[in-house]
Amino acid sequence: MASRLLIVEDDRDLAGNLIDFLEIQGYLTDYAADGHAALGLLASNEYDLVVLDITLPGVDGLTICSRIRQQLRSKVPVVMLTAKDEVDTKIGAFDIGADDYVVKPASLREIEARIRALIRRAGRDSDSDLLVVGDLRMDVGTMKIERAGQPIVLAPVPTRILMLLMRRSPNVVHRQAIHREIWGDEPGDTHALIVHMHTLRNAVDKPFERQLIHTVRGFGYRIAYEQSAL
Repeated sequence: MASRLLIVEDDRDLAGNLIDFLEIQGYLTDYAADGHAALGLLASNEYDLVVLDITLPGVDGLTICSRIRQQLRSKVPVVMLTAKDEVDTKIGAFDIGADDYVVKPASLREIEARIRALIRRAGRDSDSDLLVVGDLRMDVGTMKIERAGQPIVLAPVPTRILMLLMRRSPNVVHRQAIHREIWGDEPGDTHALIVHMHTLRNAVDKPFERQLIHTVRGFGYRIAYEQSAL
């Protein structure tokens, strides 16, 4: 499947050239021209990498990067693409979780090479990820799932949904993001999603006392270990 990128850049000419070049290379791209639009896309979609300008209308790129790491708890690679080349700014970007820093002007080939390298590295790193929520564990490398030491066997689609929920825990994952994970750009099947979530609840929650999967009405689902649960 083609890698999906979010390009956040208020210079529309630069963004257009970059998007055209990346799509020729086989990437899928979404675009935001300001910080608020970027945060909206990040809340409802999953990306393989984010290209992020620092100076943006609304919410600046450093704040967005911080929210990606702290609020969304996402490990998505972030490339800062900016005219700011001061050492302190670079250090600040890396300190809040940026993975790379490209100073404008930069060639489109160089930007794409850095994107490709980060996505490749992220793929290797995710192979050894161990996702843990309460007593639920998923080894992404072996795709073994267990809760309280008991193995859980799931079909591929519920497994992909569970992985998405666990990666974003304890945050809400919007239905649109789950639809995109299952069906890509094809229209989502609401009934099928309900069936998959029912299957997931039966496997992950029903045999155990504490509920981990929660419905957030009007938005989507979240998986979290709630201390107050009975």
